[in-house]
Amino acid sequence: MFLLQAGVSLGVFGKAIGAAVAAFAAAFGIGKIGSSSLEAGARQPEQAGHYRMTAIIVSALIEGACLFAIVVCLIAK
Repeated sequence: MFLLQAGVSLGVFGKAIGAAVAAFAAAFGIGKIGSSSLEAGARQPEQAGHYRMTAIIVSALIEGACLFAIVVCLIAK
């Protein structure tokens, strides 16, 4: 009720919440990938380079999906 009185529509509030959730989910996913990659590299040091490259590629894909989700949230009416 307060948001409507302040002149901020619920659509704008929803867009902001959607963008924040997308960014938080991407950050959580990349954190899990980094943690798992470091753990796997510690268990098998000879394969650490492979794990690192895989983690970078998957992190880039997650960042792309996050960017797409944020753009969709901000464009939505």
